[in-house]
Amino acid sequence: MRAGDDLDRHDREILAALRRNARTSNKRLAEMVGLAPSTCLERVRRLVELGVLRGFHADLDLAPLDMGMQAMIAVRMREHSRELVDSFRAYALTLPQVLGVFHVSGADDFLVHVGVRDAHELRDLALDAFTTRPEVDRIETRLIFEHMSSWTLPDRLPPVSDR
Repeated sequence: MRAGDDLDRHDREILAALRRNARTSNKRLAEMVGLAPSTCLERVRRLVELGVLRGFHADLDLAPLDMGMQAMIAVRMREHSRELVDSFRAYALTLPQVLGVFHVSGADDFLVHVGVRDAHELRDLALDAFTTRPEVDRIETRLIFEHMSSWTLPDRLPPVSDR
């Protein structure tokens, strides 16, 4: 059984509320979804145990953190093997400018989301951190002008159980 198969309306409402604001207190969360605080806390713990809730995060403005420029670096590997893919992923996650790593299908193998000070740092990162890697065949860099996230849950979640 997949974790999503056992979610009811209250679980979905908890997830939606936490997606909008992960700092919502348990008391307020319980009020929002119509549960007792103890029941709500137990449900949140269960969602964590099931792996549905993987963490609680802050949404940051990167500009004051000296990361006024963001980009996606598309990476194509020289060859496809689990060892090289795993090696590159692990390496990319060690770079302080890397905000996210996406292993994707298509012409490229990875999209690496980076935050840097300016174009000079982006150029240096691309040249020094990516093109020097033996497993990398080519890269292509795309500037991110704006990044928005949806804080709602998709409508296409598994059906609600009757519990």
